Amino acid sequence: MNPAASTESPVLDHTGLAPLFAPRGIAIVGASRSPEKLGAAMARSLRGFADRGGHLALVNARDADMYDSVRAAAAAGPVELAMICVPAPACPQILAEAAAAGVRAAVICGGGFAEAGGDGVVLQRELAEIVGHTGIRLLGPNTSGFLVPPAGLTASFVPGVAQVPAGRIAVVAASGGVNHALAFLLTEAGHGLSLAVGLGNGVDVTAPDVLDYLANDPHTAAVALHVESVADGPKLVRAVRALTVRTPVVALVVGRHDIGAFAASHTGALATSWRTTRAALAQAGAVLVEDERELIDAVGALAIGRARPGPDPGVGVVTAQAGPGLLLLDDLRGRRADVPELSPATRSAVSALLPPLTFQRNPVDTGRPGPEFGRVLAAVAGDPGVSVLAGYALHEPDAVDLVAAARQARGTGIPLVLGVGGTGPQVTGVRRALLQAGVAVAIDPRGVAAATGALLADARARHRASVLDPVTSTDLLIDAGRYDENEAKGLLDRLGIATTRRRVCPDRASAHRALDELGGPVAVKVLDAAVLHKTEIGGVHLGVRRGPDLDTALDALESVGARRFLVEAMAPAGVDLVIGARRDPVFGPIVLLGLGGTTAEALADVCVRLAPLAVSEAATMSDELAGRALLDGWRGGPRVDRLELGRAIAALGGLLATQPGLAEIEVNPLRLTAAGLVALDAVVLTREANDGQPDR
Repeated sequence: MNPAASTESPVLDHTGLAPLFAPRGIAIVGASRSPEKLGAAMARSLRGFADRGGHLALVNARDADMYDSVRAAAAAGPVELAMICVPAPACPQILAEAAAAGVRAAVICGGGFAEAGGDGVVLQRELAEIVGHTGIRLLGPNTSGFLVPPAGLTASFVPGVAQVPAGRIAVVAASGGVNHALAFLLTEAGHGLSLAVGLGNGVDVTAPDVLDYLANDPHTAAVALHVESVADGPKLVRAVRALTVRTPVVALVVGRHDIGAFAASHTGALATSWRTTRAALAQAGAVLVEDERELIDAVGALAIGRARPGPDPGVGVVTAQAGPGLLLLDDLRGRRADVPELSPATRSAVSALLPPLTFQRNPVDTGRPGPEFGRVLAAVAGDPGVSVLAGYALHEPDAVDLVAAARQARGTGIPLVLGVGGTGPQVTGVRRALLQAGVAVAIDPRGVAAATGALLADARARHRASVLDPVTSTDLLIDAGRYDENEAKGLLDRLGIATTRRRVCPDRASAHRALDELGGPVAVKVLDAAVLHKTEIGGVHLGVRRGPDLDTALDALESVGARRFLVEAMAPAGVDLVIGARRDPVFGPIVLLGLGGTTAEALADVCVRLAPLAVSEAATMSDELAGRALLDGWRGGPRVDRLELGRAIAALGGLLATQPGLAEIEVNPLRLTAAGLVALDAVVLTREANDGQPDR
């Protein structure tokens, strides 16, 4: 009997992972009678598999009561999965023997491979070669395994993991330890799991493979994804994008403080692997979280239901106590949630239920929970501007039945997240009853905000996916070789990005003529394709108005090796930005927007997207900047036209995506002025010019 048969319908598998996660039979290679050994722990964990009728074979050539080989075990019954519990040096041979015996999947839990360096790197390479030659699917090495609670399959040596209940959340973690930590946290929060897997070193089975498998799993309602590193960015993006059409994904990416080596431009310096990975996952439709606690709240809410897609879904907030309500509202504001004022009809319905001194416009403060709490929740949930309802109440059973109240609100069809404050078994019981009633639950205002924010982010992502039309540029050709600033700005002119009036000056006399033609003030710069950061060598002089000042500037430029000069009109004052496009070594073409100028790296206030992208998507990037207020008329300053900015960003991304000879293009600074955007400096790097350097 296949233990997976306990579920109503099996996963339609196009990935080759069914023998791993739904095997008919399992062989434990290295099974042992010594309770402290890995093989013994694995045998104990897999008893549930055998109890459900699965073929479980113990393999140890030194024990007469066990099978002496995988082949012998396979001859006695179906063996689709081999759990390899032997020292690292023996693993390649065992894996090859398992494949030869017809085993279709294997798990290597032990360490001592690439993570250990030295000979371990060679051993891991041998495993990869066997996988490539035989087609056997391999999980690990260096993993604590996986569990499939609905099938009673616990392929893990971690004590207690067999107690994790079946449910509708899947965990896909880079680390076996994180996999189990999240499984336990979800269990404590009242959720069950459909699958939980730790990928370990990922020689063969990686996160995209498991996500593709889950895309056809009718028993998984939401996925918690833990990411440490990414080997194939486009494959991961495709998997997340395909999965989120039906099943939401919540992603926790490790490496916030990754400080990658600075590239030739600011774009390369600022687009760290952590930032780029998060941006790619969000663009693919995943919901991003900051830590494991937020992950639990977010994936728990999305496993229960999703909000209707929309560009800016609104939140209705109802609280039974004002103080926690303020904490909730403050957190939601920090997540840029829209908490719209309720319609007159809704306010009229609420005012008929509550005392006049309570706040009723949104959030709604009931003053203290009472029998009317459910009707208040339902009234706010029914408001036309509300897509998600967030509430909080202390556990006061004598005042209100929170489960009954929540059921009234659930009748409106929109997702409800309810925080229940309190302690003890009665409170735990109420929270579990709410989950069973289809209500997302949190223990505090922060958890309510995290869950609500996840529902909103998922709704926005699904809306974006339905309207995006990426911009590509195919009518421009990139010449090989190096571009100086004037040539780079000429390319910007053809892309429709404004530049300042300028003159290329091969000598001092032509520089003086340029000053006469352009009028002061002007900027005078070294013009050399090999000099990418002119300010760092004293290669830029600003505010030059008269001939003697120009001569002083030219003297200084010649002293740093300048032979050609660029003289250009000074731009008006404004806010400096940086936009750029480059080829990320993992994800391919990306674009970046941030606060610009010479302090770009220090501030690191940037956002990233995969390219090509639609103008409408690029136009939203500035909303993610911490300094976005500077772009909206701060203290009488200029106000950005987001579509104009979006067109510029999308143009760079489209050019890079369609021009294989282009390595990187950057505008820094791109100045926001009262008249619009104007490029003050630009860098173009071709792949030919970048030869011999890392592909940044």
